[in-house]
Amino acid sequence: MSSPTSFRFARTVFSALVLSCAGFAASAQQAQVAVSAAVAGEVNFPSLDSSYLKTGSFVGPDHVRRITPGLSKDQVRLELGNPQYSEGLFGVREWDYAFNFYTGKGNEYITCQFKVKFDLVDNIYRAVSTHWKGVACESYLSPVVMAQAIPVVMAAPVPVPTTRRLTLGADGLFKFAKSGFNDLLPEGRGRLEALATQLRRDGVVLNSIIITGHTDRIGSDASNVALSQARANTVRDYLIGKGIDGKLVRAYGAGETQPVTQCAGERVTPELMACLQPNRRVDIEVAGQQ
Repeated sequence: MSSPTSFRFARTVFSALVLSCAGFAASAQQAQVAVSAAVAGEVNFPSLDSSYLKTGSFVGPDHVRRITPGLSKDQVRLELGNPQYSEGLFGVREWDYAFNFYTGKGNEYITCQFKVKFDLVDNIYRAVSTHWKGVACESYLSPVVMAQAIPVVMAAPVPVPTTRRLTLGADGLFKFAKSGFNDLLPEGRGRLEALATQLRRDGVVLNSIIITGHTDRIGSDASNVALSQARANTVRDYLIGKGIDGKLVRAYGAGETQPVTQCAGERVTPELMACLQPNRRVDIEVAGQQ
């Protein structure tokens, strides 16, 4: 017959065996769940706050793009550095990182979590897959394509038309009261030659040349108009003879109608002639651009 002490000992041993079996069954069930999760491709990321940095680190996207299956842990470490969480360096199959990528909007950046999974291949842990927390993060690895600079073709400057007015004193241009080509004084010929040279200069585009002859008030209106027109015609013909396009040149006689000075007296005296000298002139108005 067994003693009470022997019975209590046997019950204790039996209870221990039952608990041990239960613990073993629970462990086996947990292992099965972990295997099932791995098989189903489930990826779990640690909390960002659990990183020893408490935030992400800045890394060039090129370094992350170079992480491909087959790399050893040493090769991964050379590109990304040590994992930023407490998984350890040896004997673990997952390394976790948190990276900061600039968004392209000033100094704004986004923090993305990145995981590398390893497996033991020929006694070396090699990367088998990489994972991002959030689909958008992977887009920051794409190189930013800078817009190709399009050469700007500067439009040729639009010539600005200008008008130049030149006044030649008739007394220094023609013999007194004369208007023909042979009546041009040497000084007058020199001034017309210089004007023709300027008008023929390369780069000068002529639009029109208007020549207007003027006289003083001495004499009849008809004679003054005829004289002023004849002088304007002579200047026109001289310029055309020097190569100026005749279609651009027009000549007019204004007679005494546009004086630039007024003088007292009606009797013709040297003093009156001298006073009226500015009215005896040829105006040349040149319109064009350079």
